Amino acid sequence: MRFALLLSCQGLALLLPLITPLVAPAATVISVGDGDTLRVLDRGQRVTIRVACIDAPEMAQSPYGQQARQALQALLPVGSTVTLKTQTTDRYGRTVAEVFTQNGANAGLTLVQQGNAYAYRQYLKQCDEWAYLDREKLAERYRVGLWMVDGGIQRPWDFRAARRGGQSQPAPRSQRPLNLTIINGGRGSGNSSGRRWYCRNVGSWERAQQLLREGHTYLDGDGDGEACEALR
Repeated sequence: MRFALLLSCQGLALLLPLITPLVAPAATVISVGDGDTLRVLDRGQRVTIRVACIDAPEMAQSPYGQQARQALQALLPVGSTVTLKTQTTDRYGRTVAEVFTQNGANAGLTLVQQGNAYAYRQYLKQCDEWAYLDREKLAERYRVGLWMVDGGIQRPWDFRAARRGGQSQPAPRSQRPLNLTIINGGRGSGNSSGRRWYCRNVGSWERAQQLLREGHTYLDGDGDGEACEALR
């Protein structure tokens, strides 16, 4: 075991183990299929990787699917070396993993911040949940990529469900505490209806944003431009 000399106290040297983080073997990018899927050569094996904790637009969601694929290709060019933080294998036999570039950037997290993918809330517990949500919030605030459409484009999971002819199941959401003081009594609003809304009975995040645009500014408790964040 390796040791590091940390300090000495009254002439007594204290030796503690030097912890070296385990580094996954590097893999080589072979191809990029879409905004959240790629193939790599990993220890001599060709492996299909599903990028963890994000959901990029489907290729049929033009032009956003193509833009997401191009963004991932720019981050992970064919022949480049990547490091995989493997989580599981999905039902299609793909390896689900966070993918890191040669300089250590998290590819999935970067795509979310660029507005080329959504944080995949149903599976966020496997990653740094709040990092993904915060990067998504940043992209939405600056209206980049898929956020150029008010409220963002149709979520890929809803798009797939619609094509199957089924209903998308709401993904479990991480709830941050509501600022009830502000919701119930905060800043005055410029709305003309005279009705005062509460996040608990608005019904949906989309409806809350509509009410915000109509002048119900008290629903935006922290002043970040989004009403009733806990409904997302």
